[in-house]
Amino acid sequence: MIEAELKARVHNPEYVMGQLDRTAEGRVEIYQDTYYDDPSGSLGAQDQELRIRTVHGPDSTRSVLTYKGSRLDPESGSKPEHETRVDDPEAVHAMLRGLGYVPAIAFQKRCRNYEFSSRGRSLLATLVQVPEIEGTFLEVETMVPEEKELPSALADIRAVMGELGIHTNDFTTELYTDAVAARRATK
Repeated sequence: MIEAELKARVHNPEYVMGQLDRTAEGRVEIYQDTYYDDPSGSLGAQDQELRIRTVHGPDSTRSVLTYKGSRLDPESGSKPEHETRVDDPEAVHAMLRGLGYVPAIAFQKRCRNYEFSSRGRSLLATLVQVPEIEGTFLEVETMVPEEKELPSALADIRAVMGELGIHTNDFTTELYTDAVAARRATK
C-alpha cells in the first residue's frame, strides 16, 4: 500500500480543529516515535524509514512497527508503507538493535486524530504538535493500492485541506525527524 499524504503548517489551529470537530470525533493521542537506521545511515540516505511508534490514547496504548520506502512523489513526500501491530515493543527494539540497527532519533508528537470519509475515500486527518518544533501541523492521508492512484488521491486530499482553510503556500514536505534534529543541533 502507498500512503498518500500531505502535510501543512496551520496558521489558525482553532479554526481547523473546529472544522474537523464538525466532521468527526477527535481522538487525542501521544505518539512516541523511535526511528532506526544502520550505523552508516544508509536507510536515511535512501529516503527510507524504519520506526517503532507507541501510541498512548485515553483508553489504551498500542505499538506499531513501520517501514516506509523511498518517496514516490517528491511534491507530497508520499511513500510505500508497510506497518504491523506490535504486542511487545521492547522486544522489537531489542531485535532491531540485535540486527545492527541503532536509534537514529526519538521524539514525541501530540496528536488529535479524525477519521472520516470524503470524496469516496477513508481519510485520517491529524493535527500535530511536536514539542521541539514551533507551530501546529495538519496531516491528511489515505491509503492507495497502486502508484497510478496516487495523483487522484492527492488531489482529493488537497481539496479537503482547502476546505479546512489550508492554502497552497502552507504545504510542507519537511520531515519531523529533520526538524527535530536541526533543533537539537542548535542547542
